[in-house]
Amino acid sequence: MTETPASSPLEDPQANAAQPASEAPAPAPADESPAPAPAEASPILDEIRSGYAFEGPALDFGAAVVGGAAHPDLPVRIPLSAMNRHGLVAGATGTGKTKTLQLMAEQLAGQGVPVFMADIKGDLSGMASPGEANDKVTARASDVGQQWQATAYPTEFLSLGGQGAGVPVRATITDFGPILLAKVLGLNDTQESSLGLVFHYADSKGLPLVDLKDLREVIQLLTSAEGKEELKALGGLSKATAGVILRELIAFSDQGADVFFGEPEFDTADLLRVTADGKGIVTCLELPGVQDRPVLFSTFLMWLLADLFEDLPEVGDVDKPKLVFFFDEAHLLFNEASKDFLDAIQQTVRLIRSKGVGVFFVTQSPKDVPADVLAQLGNRVQHALRAFTPDDAKALRAAVKTYPHTAYDLEKLLTELGTGEAVITVLSEKGAPTPVAWTRMRAPQSLMAPSPATVVDQIVRSSQIAAKYATAVDRDSAYEMLRARVETPAEPAEVTTGPAPAPAERRAATKAAKEDPGIVQTVVKSSAFKSMMRSAGTVIGREITRSIFGTRKR
Repeated sequence: MTETPASSPLEDPQANAAQPASEAPAPAPADESPAPAPAEASPILDEIRSGYAFEGPALDFGAAVVGGAAHPDLPVRIPLSAMNRHGLVAGATGTGKTKTLQLMAEQLAGQGVPVFMADIKGDLSGMASPGEANDKVTARASDVGQQWQATAYPTEFLSLGGQGAGVPVRATITDFGPILLAKVLGLNDTQESSLGLVFHYADSKGLPLVDLKDLREVIQLLTSAEGKEELKALGGLSKATAGVILRELIAFSDQGADVFFGEPEFDTADLLRVTADGKGIVTCLELPGVQDRPVLFSTFLMWLLADLFEDLPEVGDVDKPKLVFFFDEAHLLFNEASKDFLDAIQQTVRLIRSKGVGVFFVTQSPKDVPADVLAQLGNRVQHALRAFTPDDAKALRAAVKTYPHTAYDLEKLLTELGTGEAVITVLSEKGAPTPVAWTRMRAPQSLMAPSPATVVDQIVRSSQIAAKYATAVDRDSAYEMLRARVETPAEPAEVTTGPAPAPAERRAATKAAKEDPGIVQTVVKSSAFKSMMRSAGTVIGREITRSIFGTRKR
């Protein structure tokens, strides 16, 4: 038996077995490195060949690598039906995560699955333009056995509140809810609870919270002399805490956040569209204009996901997902998050699978994702990790322990992967983990750079949903209602003269009203009654149908 060299990413499964002294191999000379034995690599090749031989539709990642050489006859793939089992794409900066997202999105769209992606740096806008062939692309395609062809994919561009290129996307404060807003504002647990009471007050009083000025007006009412009794009635909400929340809202507004909240509110059903020829539309939320507010956009992504969760029906296991949602810069979502917030994320991720939505978290290290959430991510694409510090080395060892047993020396391999290479394990069509595969990734077929501004502008102008969201609407809501109440004195109550009717007379009158269908029908059919019931129904609905994130159920 020939020894496996120390520099090889393969482990010799018999390396630690006891051997008689007479059978022990002679040590290699110090100036020579023994060549790896091909026979030792064959069990891994056979394992990968059988582990990734799926029968149904699948996405191709690339070719398996053993001993540094790619094997085009051993494609590493993920079943399309497993894409709603969630996943993780991780790796240090510059290791190829963005290109992996692009590669996956292309194949999903090509097989009729809509995709949502947050484009933080603007690179993913290249999905809308055909790729450009060059020596590197040609060499990579040849190495992994890819039939590369320049292709553009159907793409929709969104932007938060119209900040940047894209159709404006907004949310109302009421629908965003107190839990997500507290995360954006950086409130502590006590302040988050108090903000929830403010939302409860607005809901119970029929005060629609559409934008930030609506919420500020309600809090100003509660902290004023007029609202002293209202504040006391809420219980647990101190004037000092209300003041802190108000100051945070003002600072948030001064940063230009007003444009993100308002109407018309984005309908997440628009993320589920396909083209006339059956291709999935790739929706890119363009975020270069709000890079300095990372907590805002990461929390906004969570709102989109929570809204999808509330709106979509249960479908169970499906042949292909209704939508795949790539959650980039995931660490921003989890940083300094409250326990309730993390519990809500965990529950949403766990349950949204049965609604046909797959979620892939994208971050630098698996340790960025809480263990309870990480445990639900059955598909793993791990690019290179760095181990420059003791903490990095500890995180690397922890990451290795989360993989199935493999003959690869993962602790060594994960620090030596080249750009565009990854260690992959996914769930098979039967739900079992596939063998760990060192993979050289395929090259995306769309442009691996931002699309020209003229292309993006043309797509935005011709968008089927542009007219629906382009113009902001500022209807009467809490701000206008409370201002009107201050400016218009209440009418004095009408004074009734004369003796009050006797109890017997009141009962007789009530009975007569109930027995007279004409009166009931007249009242019920009146426009005033219908308007009142719509308002009351909205208020009651908000009170009893807020989601686990505090977002409003429609």
